Amino acid sequence: MAKRAKAAMPAASAFPVPRRDGVLIGRMTASPAVTVTPGGQASRLSLRAPEKSRAVLSRALGLKLPETPRATVQAGSRTAIWLGPDEWLVLDDPDVDLMAGMATVKALHSAVDISHRNQAIMVAGPSVEATLNAGCPLDLSETAFPVGNATRTVLGKAEIVLWRTDAKTFRVECWRSFADYCFTLLASGARDAAMG
Repeated sequence: MAKRAKAAMPAASAFPVPRRDGVLIGRMTASPAVTVTPGGQASRLSLRAPEKSRAVLSRALGLKLPETPRATVQAGSRTAIWLGPDEWLVLDDPDVDLMAGMATVKALHSAVDISHRNQAIMVAGPSVEATLNAGCPLDLSETAFPVGNATRTVLGKAEIVLWRTDAKTFRVECWRSFADYCFTLLASGARDAAMG
């Protein structure tokens, strides 16, 4: 009986990546205290790797992966957010194929494109901390959570990644399936902050 030749599996980058519209298109809440708006599209990578692989992965990504809790590192449009001792969320412009760079890395790691799993929500204004604290239990004062800090936490009953991008602006990353819930909770918090 003749042996069949084993077909080579095409590289992940050989498949076109579909783009989906955001689930919050057209939604916005604005008050003098805070605005809540959908964030734009982004490329997102869930990255896990042991310590010995960090240097190789950092070179492939063009930035040094952060190594301390709540740290972020930015290089151009790319940001890496520390989520745990061996876990990062990498964000970039929507037209950037983060997986293509990972395909050539010869070090132990796990990289998953989660661009379509998440939705970003931007929360900005003088009462941004009070708005977020309507559902997030963290101390979000600038002293406790300064600009550049990011962490995995909760907003109400949904798990989120929260990143303070400047003094009065936060980026909330949540799963698409929780986007409406998170947006509605933040809009409610914004209304309460405006009345307070």
